[in-house]
Parts: sequence; C-alpha cells; structure tokens
Amino acid sequence: MARKSWIDPDTNEPLIDDYAKQLEGFVRAFQDGVISDKEISDQEARLADVMKEVEDTLDDETHAKVTRLLCELNAYDIMQFTYEMQQSRAAMFRG
Repeated sequence: MARKSWIDPDTNEPLIDDYAKQLEGFVRAFQDGVISDKEISDQEARLADVMKEVEDTLDDETHAKVTRLLCELNAYDIMQFTYEMQQSRAAMFRG
C-alpha cells in the first residue's frame, strides 16, 4: 500500500479527515444520515482493534509521539466540530 501523506503539501492542512470520510464504515454509517448506537460501537471496536495492532509495533519513543499525535488529532476534531456548530447556530440566528 502506497504511503499517503498526512499533510497537504500545498495548503499545509491535515488530510486525515478526507481519508476518514472514505472509510467503508464511515460511508456506510452516513448513508441514511443518522448515526446509530451500533454504528458508534462498531466504529469504537474498529478503532480499538487498529490501536492495539499499531501500538504493539511501536518502540517507546515512537509510541509517545503517536500518542501525542492522536491526542492532538482528537482535540482538533472536537474543536473543529464545535466551531462548525457555533457557525451554524450563528447563521441560523442571522438568517
């Protein structure tokens, strides 16, 4: 499998979000426009499986770096989601 860069070389923006939106489980979950409890638990299980698979292959230094990466990514996702919700709410009250 060819390596995909995590960062767009032209914009310097993360590409992980774009890759995530191509995952089979993600596409399937959003097909009906509603995310169910089962879809959340299925995604959590897939995440835990991949985390275990990758974690076992990392030395301590790389593990610390990947842990920080995952935390920064999670913080970014939460902040971006919150920002988008705030923008939607503001647009609702303006319009």
